[in-house]
Amino acid sequence: MLAAANQSGRIIFTKMVQGKENIAVRHEKIDESAVGQRIDNYLLRTAKGVPKSHLYRILRSGSVRVNGHRVRQTYRLALGDEVRIPPLRMSEPAAQPAFVPAGEPLPVVFEDDYLIVINKPAGRAVHGGSGISFGVIEQLRAQRPELKTLELAHRLDRDTSGLLIVAKRRTTLAALHDMMRAGTVEKHYLGLVAGRWPNPLQHVRTPLFKYLTETGERRVKVSEEGKPAHSIVRLCKRWQQYSLLDIELKTGRTHQIRVHLAHLGFPLAGDDKYGNFALNGSLAGKGLRRMFLHAAKLTFTHPENGQTLVFEAPLPGTLQHFINWLDEQEP
Repeated sequence: MLAAANQSGRIIFTKMVQGKENIAVRHEKIDESAVGQRIDNYLLRTAKGVPKSHLYRILRSGSVRVNGHRVRQTYRLALGDEVRIPPLRMSEPAAQPAFVPAGEPLPVVFEDDYLIVINKPAGRAVHGGSGISFGVIEQLRAQRPELKTLELAHRLDRDTSGLLIVAKRRTTLAALHDMMRAGTVEKHYLGLVAGRWPNPLQHVRTPLFKYLTETGERRVKVSEEGKPAHSIVRLCKRWQQYSLLDIELKTGRTHQIRVHLAHLGFPLAGDDKYGNFALNGSLAGKGLRRMFLHAAKLTFTHPENGQTLVFEAPLPGTLQHFINWLDEQEP
């Protein structure tokens, strides 16, 4: 058995197997970049190539130890923790195509030493997966390789544009997640729905249940079996056949706005999952070829210095042009 220390101070004990040093017991000291991360997510990040099922199996078995003790998969790492990772045989990583971020750099609304707020374009997934090779977070990491940590603090649907928070430190990420669970991050969206919304202000409290279709596609429906979901809808402007709404999210369930509005009979214009498909085809002919949902405003307390931050992102050109067209139809 050999022992060596690398430049980061991590001590690695290597067991010889069939003459090859491809299996090792690792003892890793947790630095600031991993503070606050769950142990299961830490393993998934550091043991790439190992099946997820195997990582959860060694967690359950107690083979992974933190400071000499067994931990649950939900344990959050602290500065200075020593993590024992048992021998793992890594599979050879699949060849990845060279990634060069396409187009202009992502539009940054705000940045400091702790977080970045970007204005995400529509049509871009926030992360890779499910047939998508890369998303916003992968592009941002490629553009900013000097940053050790870049993690999404929350998510937006692929076809939703607008404000998105990215944490530059694990402690910041954990604090933002705590604030979101506590409901102290104020998130407002602008959405255009088919129909004349009747009320100036309306609270929507209907539980939402996630499920998979027969083809394996993720969907959400209103169901008493689901999790509590709360949206506050304010009427901004109304035309004969459409209404522009401000939707404030008090919870952050998957597809919450889309499902709440469709359930009430006011589907979002251009929504290809829960919307009016015949209407969507008509709207495409009028220049609206995307879902009309935009994360327009964020208000929260900076998790490090306590400053109140307020960010606003105007409607993208495509959406504003459609609003202008509606105004011309009904002067």
